Amino acid sequence: MKNDNMKNQYRINEQIRVREVRIVGDGESMVLPTRQALDMARDQGVDLVEISPNANPPVCRLIDYSKFLYQQKKRQKEMKAKQVKVEVKEIRFGPQTDEHDYQFKLKHAKEFLEDGNKVRAYVFFRGRSILFKEQGEVLLLRFANDLEEYGKVEGMPSLEGKKMFLYLAPKKAGAQKKSQQARDREAVESASKEAVKQQQPVDDTPANGGLFANAKISADALKKLTENEE
Repeated sequence: MKNDNMKNQYRINEQIRVREVRIVGDGESMVLPTRQALDMARDQGVDLVEISPNANPPVCRLIDYSKFLYQQKKRQKEMKAKQVKVEVKEIRFGPQTDEHDYQFKLKHAKEFLEDGNKVRAYVFFRGRSILFKEQGEVLLLRFANDLEEYGKVEGMPSLEGKKMFLYLAPKKAGAQKKSQQARDREAVESASKEAVKQQQPVDDTPANGGLFANAKISADALKKLTENEE
């Protein structure tokens, strides 16, 4: 049924009843009387296919009609495959999430953003754990900071009932730039490797300070991050 609909979508050969047509192909374009265009199609053993009936004059191609339909179907499949459905993936934390769990969820969030999906991260406060809402906010700010190369923050952490939310959108491919934090981390790693070679101690205290030792970023810092994205 779909094939029949596509066949009926285009006029070919004697179905084209206008006085003249524009023939396009191989980067060339020329206006000819329709009768002459039909003769050319016959001489080449192909069809005269009207591809743009609303143009003045209508645009046609000299091509085998079966081949033309195949090309159209292939193009439709390719366009459909490129239509990426953006989903919102959720990442849930507790106010006292340990480092191992944090890194596990951070890895998944990176994958979600790289796949073009949005991320909604939230901290769920159960019962009296709402007393740790500041701790939850610090966690989300650290989360946003660690993901700044992959996604942009769409809003500061906000408390809604027993949940504190943070929304991240994927960055456009090819537009990612290394952040200052990333450059700093690379510098520390490079210095650590060099120190191992020279058997010299390196001050890497922040890396061993637990979940929140590296999370001392302020709301102002994150605002600057979002402003830079804009």
